[in-house]
Amino acid sequence: MPPGGTMGRGMGAGSFARQFRREESIRDQRVTPGTFRRMLGFAGPYRRLLAVFLVLIVVDAVIGVANPLILRAIIDDGILHHRPGLVVDLALLVAALAIANAVLSVGERYVSARVGEGLIYDLRSRVFAHVQRMPLAFFTRTQTGALVSRLNNDVLGAQQAFTGTLSSVVSNAVTVSLVLAAMLVLSWQLTLAALVILPVFLFPARFVGRKLATITRESYNLNAQMSTTMTERFQVSGALLVKLFGRLGDEERTFSTRAARVRDIGVTQAMYGRYLMVALVLTASLATALVYGWGGVLAARGTLAVGTLVALAAYLTQLYSPLASLSNVQVDVMTALVSFDRVFEVLDLPPAIAERPGASPVPPGKVRIEFRHVDFAYPTAAEVSLASLESVALPTPERAEAGPVLHDITFTVEPGEMVALVGPSGAGKTTISQLIPRLYDVSAGSVRLNGLDVRDATLASLTATVGVVTQDAHLFHETIRQNLLFARPEADEPTLRAALAGARILDLVDSLPDGLDTVVGDRGYRLSGGERQRMAIARLLLKAPPVMVLDEATAHLDSESERAVQEALDSALAGRTSVVIAHRLSTVRRANRILVIDGGRIVEEGTHEELVAENGLYAELSRIQLSVPEQAGEEEGGEGGAGSPVLGAVEDGAGGPEQAGEDDGPAHLDATEAPVG
Repeated sequence: MPPGGTMGRGMGAGSFARQFRREESIRDQRVTPGTFRRMLGFAGPYRRLLAVFLVLIVVDAVIGVANPLILRAIIDDGILHHRPGLVVDLALLVAALAIANAVLSVGERYVSARVGEGLIYDLRSRVFAHVQRMPLAFFTRTQTGALVSRLNNDVLGAQQAFTGTLSSVVSNAVTVSLVLAAMLVLSWQLTLAALVILPVFLFPARFVGRKLATITRESYNLNAQMSTTMTERFQVSGALLVKLFGRLGDEERTFSTRAARVRDIGVTQAMYGRYLMVALVLTASLATALVYGWGGVLAARGTLAVGTLVALAAYLTQLYSPLASLSNVQVDVMTALVSFDRVFEVLDLPPAIAERPGASPVPPGKVRIEFRHVDFAYPTAAEVSLASLESVALPTPERAEAGPVLHDITFTVEPGEMVALVGPSGAGKTTISQLIPRLYDVSAGSVRLNGLDVRDATLASLTATVGVVTQDAHLFHETIRQNLLFARPEADEPTLRAALAGARILDLVDSLPDGLDTVVGDRGYRLSGGERQRMAIARLLLKAPPVMVLDEATAHLDSESERAVQEALDSALAGRTSVVIAHRLSTVRRANRILVIDGGRIVEEGTHEELVAENGLYAELSRIQLSVPEQAGEEEGGEGGAGSPVLGAVEDGAGGPEQAGEDDGPAHLDATEAPVG
């Protein structure tokens, strides 16, 4: 390659390395039929911009090919014929073309950005909105990192189809066609001789590409492992576990080993990339030497014009890189198609919980809940998820695949009535509660609100009617104010304060330096477990729905906090229809009726006194819990102590003493701790 030469309009060393390293993994991919047609349909709104983009690319390529011909004319018609005026005119033409090329380059980038960013926006918005409508079972199976990758990596890969890939293919195809045509016209002998040397680059590039594909896959796996490690260990619970078990040194060594391998792979990749660049430069240099050597002899003999020789050498600098790029165009196209296919795979997964045509709002007023002969089995993975979005694409030993979990559940909760669900772990209590807001659909029978099947209700009215507080209260990494406004965006500050007061947490909020504008941290971990629970209750009080479902809503509260929150709940539940899952007798005894669930069936029903008198499962659970030593609760922060036995804690490890006492955890955010901004 002559001094000052360029690699033309093709790829640089980094682009070559990226292209060849992904070749082996992409060629074997199978794309769903119709993906290409859908891809073109998705680009429909941008067809005019794409047409302008293609025109700019073609004009830019033509300008690039015209320059060597002008150089030939400067030498042969101007310099050798002693015509300085023509030389000046042609030099000005070169300058004008350079300015035009610069303007075209800016125009190309603008149009490319408009199309590319528009596609990214469209795809991400569609995928995000679609995923938001997926049922709860989808999120219990899906690996979050894989789902986020669809919104980031695959969307970007799809966008490249209409910017990078389209631009590269069209530009390189036009450039190669025009350059080869011009070279063949100037000297077909020298052109064929130059093309013979092309395998000097392509064969080593294929070999290096296979090596790069192997080590790049290892690099991706190691980076994914490091990302997972950092995500888990940097969370509050993960960091606490590492510290409590004294594994700091082991974690550092494991991470360092993986990071060192990534470092070594990075060096290897850099060297392979350099080998590709050297091979390309060597090929171009050998071809240039051949053209100058053979062509120089012809020029010395007078059979080839000097300007023609210089033009041929200039064309060589524009030929090899686009040729190499076009030889792997299948990789670029398949990469784009695979990315689109993976995005469409998510968009084609139908939401299991969808609003039926002609759905009606839940009838207003106080609500009556009816379960009529309800059977339920969790949906299978094939019904709600994608194998490619799960960490393990094999059936997992979940209840979702274990057959029915509820059998002929029939009961009624009258308006304003409070019904408690009691039973051992895995009996089906939480499953029953999740059918009321239609987080899942029943397999048989029906769940009705004021006589309307929840499957026939509008989703908006269902959400407004039913409020839920779960055992694991989730708070976003935002301020207290923003977390509360999530339930009622239009609420003013007095309303927010009233809800906090009702949940008996207003004094804590007022004691914080930033008050309502205190950031609660990742998943609310700057608050203790009990404080998070009270914040969730405040959020429910703010929403004030006619139906309340409480799934162990007081599980994380100490005895004093429980009494305060119980008073708030008594006030909030007054006049409202409520279903409460609880293990504590102090909560259960407040219910109008108690349903004892075992094995997915209602085995007993009645008040506390009636069920104790029946001497059945409820009475047995009560006796077991009353016989548990009181320190079982007191040692865990006072929960489940005197006067507050935990009903079913022996059988139900998920909601018993193991979770009590979080109110005094190390994450407690009090007035002496400045909030992290």
